Amino acid sequence: MPVFTPVILAGGNGVRLWPLSRRQRPKQFLSLDGEGSLLANTLARLEGLGTAPPIVICQEEHRFLAAEQLRQAGASEARLLLEPEGRGTAPAIALAALLARREGRREPLLVLPSDHHLADDQAFRSALESAERLAGAGHLVAFGVVPTRAETGYGYLQAGEALGEAGFAVARFVEKPDPATAERFLADGDHFWNSGMFVLRPEDYLDSLEALAPAMLAACRGAMDGAVVDLDFLRPDARAFLESPADSIDVAVMERTDRAAMVPLAAGWSDIGSWQALWETLPRDADANVLRGDVVCEESRGLMVHAESRLVAALGVQDLVIVETDDAVLVADRARSQQLRGLVERLEAGGRGETRFTTTVHRPWGHYRTVDAGPRYQVKRITVRPGARLSLQLHHHRAEHWVVVRGTARVTLDEEVFLVGENASTFIPVGRVHCLENPGLIPLELIEVQSGSYLSEDDIVRLDDCYGRE
Repeated sequence: MPVFTPVILAGGNGVRLWPLSRRQRPKQFLSLDGEGSLLANTLARLEGLGTAPPIVICQEEHRFLAAEQLRQAGASEARLLLEPEGRGTAPAIALAALLARREGRREPLLVLPSDHHLADDQAFRSALESAERLAGAGHLVAFGVVPTRAETGYGYLQAGEALGEAGFAVARFVEKPDPATAERFLADGDHFWNSGMFVLRPEDYLDSLEALAPAMLAACRGAMDGAVVDLDFLRPDARAFLESPADSIDVAVMERTDRAAMVPLAAGWSDIGSWQALWETLPRDADANVLRGDVVCEESRGLMVHAESRLVAALGVQDLVIVETDDAVLVADRARSQQLRGLVERLEAGGRGETRFTTTVHRPWGHYRTVDAGPRYQVKRITVRPGARLSLQLHHHRAEHWVVVRGTARVTLDEEVFLVGENASTFIPVGRVHCLENPGLIPLELIEVQSGSYLSEDDIVRLDDCYGRE
């Protein structure tokens, strides 16, 4: 019998890791350590725990990205639950608890943000055993990270009376402190960082919501009652869900209940909430530099450098964050990287698309990258997964020229269907009905040259789509 039902919260935006993290592709879907994405690493952390299939909660616009990463991680049995709109962790967890109860899952929920780092999985598993015992006794259990410094960027939990050997009651929750208070918390030894990870039985959480936030529970019940299955996704009713107050689980429940408990956790935890936090998490060289990509440094110390598309060279500087992507460059004081949110908000207010979009755009069939663009033309490199197909569509304002560079394309053009092999091409005139698919066993790669008076993505008229998009 499973010990836990994992609930993976994958709905965040991660703007404090801009320009690498964008609203279209936030940090949980990125590989920041050169290996798997943070979401994939979270799923890997569950291996060997005897868990039920995970419930993964994400935003509508990230649904295909999440589904593909779950497939790659071997978690295709996971339930993908789409939030109609971000309303905070409390209603998101309520949706998961209601789904678990509907499916007859009786094991505790293990609530994990998808974008955290843990260095010591064994220490995490030991803490899980204590959390399971407390949750079995009816407690709502938080993990309190043993602090290693006087951190002002995290909320804190204060440990109260001991609950046997498993953990402690929570005496109080404390918002992000000032530096002097954080120093006192570190010296006192009874304050812990609030990790945002929880273990709780579905019925205990729902009972607590019934008592403390009944309007939230009613809205979430209505949303799940009206939920529909769409391909691999479960869509709660949007109108009902938007009636829910927006709140975190801390504010809605944990700070107000007498059932809150905590288990200390010393497992090298980080929420990777800033470039400073990422610098602290990743291995550093002899000069305390973290260098990713094509980077050359001389006489420089304490740098966090990420180069994505070109050479970055640094000389005689220290304690900086330097992040290069193909459409933006960030240079910042590393110690001030927690303040990046304000800069991103200013860019958004100015209508800068670089905060939201990347030049590589992921679709359910694969992805494309914009290589060049100008007046009346645009060039893209398109990759289509084996067995996948684009929608049957037409364009009113643009023509397309496709050149296959790898694999074989099956092309539909009006009533004609034909194959295009490597080093061959075809032309799609304006207004013609067309479809592109990959019938082969390897990824299909092609160069698309668009020409016309209007080249935006909203000049796509979908006539048929196997992914349910409008």
